[in-house]
Amino acid sequence: MIQNLWWGAGYNIVAIPLAAGVAYSVGLVLSPAVGAALMSISTVIVAINAKLLQRVRLTA
Repeated sequence: MIQNLWWGAGYNIVAIPLAAGVAYSVGLVLSPAVGAALMSISTVIVAINAKLLQRVRLTA
């Protein structure tokens, strides 16, 4: 669960400012459709990671 939190937070820390136009001064502008697609990819990454983590056996 913590790993997925880091994946999601890390991805959003980068993607949200890009979607908000922070990189406009260097000529990087994302359309709203691209921003929506990037947010969907974030959800897919976290879901795939959760499925992969189900395979890991933790020994204590």
